Amino acid sequence: MRRRLINSTLAVVLVVIAVFGVSLVIVETRTISNSAQERVDSEVVRLISIVDSRILGDEQINARVLENQVTGDRFARIEIPGRAPIRIGTEPTGDVITASRKGEEGETVTVEEASSAVTREVGRTLLIIAAVALLAVVAAVLLAVRQANRLTSPLTDLAETAERLGSGDPRPRHKRYGVPELDRVADVLDGSAERIARMLTAERRLAADASHQLRTPLTALSMRLEEITLTDDPSTVKEEAAIALGQVERLTDVVERLLTNSRDPRTGSAVTFDLDEVIKQQLAEWRPAYRNAGRAIVSSGKHHLQAVGTPGAVAQVLAALIENSLMHGGGTVALRTRVTGNQAVIEVTDEGPGVPADLGARIFERAISGRNSTGIGLAVARDLAEADGGRLEMLQAHPPVFGLFLSRTPLRRPSEGDEPTVR
Repeated sequence: MRRRLINSTLAVVLVVIAVFGVSLVIVETRTISNSAQERVDSEVVRLISIVDSRILGDEQINARVLENQVTGDRFARIEIPGRAPIRIGTEPTGDVITASRKGEEGETVTVEEASSAVTREVGRTLLIIAAVALLAVVAAVLLAVRQANRLTSPLTDLAETAERLGSGDPRPRHKRYGVPELDRVADVLDGSAERIARMLTAERRLAADASHQLRTPLTALSMRLEEITLTDDPSTVKEEAAIALGQVERLTDVVERLLTNSRDPRTGSAVTFDLDEVIKQQLAEWRPAYRNAGRAIVSSGKHHLQAVGTPGAVAQVLAALIENSLMHGGGTVALRTRVTGNQAVIEVTDEGPGVPADLGARIFERAISGRNSTGIGLAVARDLAEADGGRLEMLQAHPPVFGLFLSRTPLRRPSEGDEPTVR
């Protein structure tokens, strides 16, 4: 492409030089010839006026007297009736430029100039035109090379960017070249790079979230299956199998929810559900893990509260909080339900040391953890809560209290005698 641009530019310049150069040579040649003829004509007029004035004044007329009146290398011949011709200068040979005029006293004056002078002047003019044309060609070549570099270098750069993008490096370069069309291509490539980067980030985030969210339910399911293999009691096997099937369904819901959030975090499938059922399910699922750790998990608060949200998402949020208490907290973990305004609140607290002061509000940021953990659980929990229109907050750091706020619709109007009970 570089060679084509240079050749095309040079061809255009050569055509322009040929057209205008030939025209300029013709015009200049004619101008120089006409100018030489006009000079000779002017010399004749001036010389004949001098001769007329001397004849009228009866003054002496000869070559010695008039030799200073003929300028340059011109030759003059003066013919006066009754006298011998007067010759001034050296008569040229070959092609000449001549002019002749008859005076008022009958004399004839002829002035001649060799055409070689015109030829030399035309040659000098041609040399100047050729030098200018050569400079124009050189300038055109330099300009063509510069323009070719200006166009081909960005194209090469854009090709490298596209190749880098295709090889899996989605970093945008944000480089522009001052050419609107090329800048438009660069904008498109940078936009594609940013979209690919977001897609890769979402895929990595989905993989990390899935790994984190599925780890504990799979462990719990594995424990259930182990209990089934270790017992011979049909009723126990049936009970554990039913619980295991429920856990499989929740795992399916976890996967679907993660996929939904990875496509569009704002997409929800909120319904009205009973908080008691979700809390009961979480207690049943986590009691074996807490029992193995020598700890307890209990619940208290208002009964028969309905909330608006996705049961699976709420279960995942509670699971993240319960797991967080199991890993980082201490003592008994308590789930307490209460009402504030038009919202149902589920508080999760434990008797551990609480959230370190250096974490504070950053506890919900990804990769932020007080111990050697992934720092993903609370971030995913917050995203799940917000996807259903709720919110997850840390209400207290010491001891730790986390609150999940959901819109509610009570099953019945609470009576004044309702008191929190332990389930």
